[in-house]
Amino acid sequence: MIRKYAPEDQEPVLRVWYESAQVAHPFWAPEMFDHERQAIAEQHLPRAETYVFERTGTVVGFISLLGTEVGGLFVMPRYHRQGIGRALVDVARASRDHLELDVFEANGIGRAFYERYGFQVVGERMDEATGLRTLRLELRRDR
Repeated sequence: MIRKYAPEDQEPVLRVWYESAQVAHPFWAPEMFDHERQAIAEQHLPRAETYVFERTGTVVGFISLLGTEVGGLFVMPRYHRQGIGRALVDVARASRDHLELDVFEANGIGRAFYERYGFQVVGERMDEATGLRTLRLELRRDR
């Protein structure tokens, strides 16, 4: 079941993020996880439009949006390839003409998912915090 994020979802969402980020971002330095977790809790979740995916009453995935920007899409690793990420992107896509996001080039899991969904690379840059290359992806309604 997909529903809007509520403040009491913060800890479950952060748990999903942490477990997923460990798998998707093994190239991060350990201190990045603590820094990002704090930024998500204090800055991103309060500003973002977030939807959670629950399975048997437990949050197992979420998507956070800032306008057309996908700020985060994470699914617990044991629930990968079960259609949860697709369902969350479907919710975001239903109300927007296009979606855009940055993904680390080294994040093979994320890149493969977005490619299967139909996102296309439209640019690249170096992430200032990590010094790693990111790809700018975009999905238009007509794709």
